[in-house]
Amino acid sequence: MLDVLKAVHCPQDIKKLNSYELKQLAKDIRTFLVQSLSQTGGHLASNLGVVELTIALHYVFNAPEDKMIWDVGHQAYVHKLLTGRRKDFKKLRKLDGMSGFPKKKESPYDVFETGHSSTSISAALGMAAARDLKGDNHKVIAVIGDGALTGGMAFEALNNAGRGHTNIIVILNDNEMSISKNVGGLCKYLNKLRSSKDYLRVKEDVEGVLEQVPVIGRHAVSAIKRTKGSLKSLLIQNTLFEQIGVTYLGPVDGHCYDELIDILENAKSMKRPVLIHVKTKKGKGYALAEKNPSVFHGIAPFDIETGKLKNPSAATTFSDAFGTALCKLAQKKENIVAVSAAMPDGTGLLEFAKTYPKRFFDVGIAEQHAVTFAAGMATEGYRPVVAIYSSFLQRAYDQILHDVCLQNLPVIFAIDRAGLVGEDGATHQGLYDIAYLSSMPNMTILSPKMTEEVEEALKYALTLDGPVAIRYPKGYTNISKVYFNSYENIGFKTLKEGNDIAIIGIGRMVEMALEVSCKLSEQGISAEVIEAPGVYPFDDAKLQSIADRHNTIFTVEDGVIAGGFGEKIFSYLINHQHAPRGHVFGYKTGIIEHGDIKSLMIREGLEPEAICNKILTMLQKEKR
Repeated sequence: MLDVLKAVHCPQDIKKLNSYELKQLAKDIRTFLVQSLSQTGGHLASNLGVVELTIALHYVFNAPEDKMIWDVGHQAYVHKLLTGRRKDFKKLRKLDGMSGFPKKKESPYDVFETGHSSTSISAALGMAAARDLKGDNHKVIAVIGDGALTGGMAFEALNNAGRGHTNIIVILNDNEMSISKNVGGLCKYLNKLRSSKDYLRVKEDVEGVLEQVPVIGRHAVSAIKRTKGSLKSLLIQNTLFEQIGVTYLGPVDGHCYDELIDILENAKSMKRPVLIHVKTKKGKGYALAEKNPSVFHGIAPFDIETGKLKNPSAATTFSDAFGTALCKLAQKKENIVAVSAAMPDGTGLLEFAKTYPKRFFDVGIAEQHAVTFAAGMATEGYRPVVAIYSSFLQRAYDQILHDVCLQNLPVIFAIDRAGLVGEDGATHQGLYDIAYLSSMPNMTILSPKMTEEVEEALKYALTLDGPVAIRYPKGYTNISKVYFNSYENIGFKTLKEGNDIAIIGIGRMVEMALEVSCKLSEQGISAEVIEAPGVYPFDDAKLQSIADRHNTIFTVEDGVIAGGFGEKIFSYLINHQHAPRGHVFGYKTGIIEHGDIKSLMIREGLEPEAICNKILTMLQKEKR
């Protein structure tokens, strides 16, 4: 029974609970999350790990007057449960349902929208500065994970906070994980703080001495135990955080209410920047998630008893195909190295990491560093392959331009999750990569349309002496193998002959173009279907040949229209004395909320029926 959770409708209800009820609330929340997410899917392990921390934050602070910013935001499910959204979990991450990340339009308790890592401290510091200018006195709290702390922006914000005396509280949620296991010097540094021998030795000495003091000794020891978070902060003064001007408190057990509430109350009374080091366990309370936190980081609907997916797919995904192909090519070319930004699992690089450990580099959640690190290796004769999700690669825009493209370095970008990703929503849709990468000098963009072509695209990329981006979607496509492209030529390629109009598709949307052509043929329209495996730069001669054959051209892409593939096609043709009629099918703004991919495409007018009707309407108007 979820009796305590059912009685909590807002954070004020938490403040009425006693110690036993708080513990029962944590149990209820974990039971609810496991049961609910087994039906809908979502980010489970990270939320199980912050149950007590989230309850304690709402117990001590007064949201929404006090502002809480959740870095990345996928661990905000508990926050949503405690702020009146329990019934909304039935439609978690579904079309028109509740987002899996903080959303301002959902609730006044969601004060800042997050989806990418390392942003919360900067946002919180900005809010705190605004508060001070207004003369207000509420608290601003940023919750950031140890994985996200490896992002340079987090340290830029901490450095800025340490320069002044702005009252801000940073909660370092240390679970030794990002999505994959944490790596790097910061991870080692936090390990030292977690098990400081200085603290343990001095604590024992102090307690031993005080025990001998008549009358007050035992009371003093009891007081120390109640405030041992504060004791730790007194004994561990020489931390990195203290050195830059941020008061360090901790580490404390993130699953112990007494420690959490004491240290939060302590921080609440301070008038300067404070960082509280909280130690938690990802997946806490659900054995399968504790054992395999990476698997349960973001998971589809699953069986609670076994942890197995309810609807597993046996199909090879683009990520799988990439990982297999890279291992195969690396066997022949010893100068191939792979770079990951804390996501070897999601990008298909686990097998490469096991097979070629010395040639695999996980730099942590630090996309900017990953790109320039790869650029440095490229100058020394290596062929770095940087595998990053499309939406996360945006974070390294300047490094791609300044450090790779301007020097024309042979870095290969394996851009996973290009196009719609679905349930994770606006912050994760990979819709901008074509628009910004195609504006960069020396960049070649490839877009395989089926998993079997990923190896071919990689082989071709390795023949070039400059930067190459290979973009591919989440999952897989169902395009017939008869349309397989060996990448011997990346120019425009006709897949289906037609006399009336031309439809040019790229990547995943080639499948859409073929379906549309079939529907048009039923209406007596003969459409030539053309794929562009080389998205950019164009094969000028072949593009002009297409324009010579067809007065009406349509393009279909899985990206934002502005600056995208289709817009560049028509711009080129107009500038070269062609004035074709037609239309660019793509995403108008790029701001696409969460939901399953099929439903989102229907809403955006990017499904075969809608595209076919649009084309027919345009052709009928031309006849009048």
